[in-house]
Amino acid sequence: MNDTTNQEIRQFLLDSLTEMNYSVEDVDDDTALGPAGADLESLSLAELAVRVEDRFGVRFDDDEAEKLAGMTVGEFIAAVAERRSAAATAGS
Repeated sequence: MNDTTNQEIRQFLLDSLTEMNYSVEDVDDDTALGPAGADLESLSLAELAVRVEDRFGVRFDDDEAEKLAGMTVGEFIAAVAERRSAAATAGS
C-alpha cells in the first residue's frame, strides 16, 4: 500500500463527509466513524460506503456496514486501500 493511495482515500473521505454536512475539523486517523467520533449514523455510513465503492471500485457487504461504525478513519482508509489492492491484483 502506498501513501499516495491512503492520502487519496483520506481526502475523498473528508470531502464526502463535508458534502454530507459533517464537520471534519477535528477528524484524524484515530477518529471513530460512529457515535464515539465523527458521529455518523447508519444511513450516513451506508452513504459513505456507497460513495467509496463507486469511487474506488471496492465492495462492502451489508453486514460490514455495521462494523464501519466501530472503525476509526485510519482503519477505514486501510480497509479501502487493502480492497483496492486486492481488486487490482485479482484483475491483472
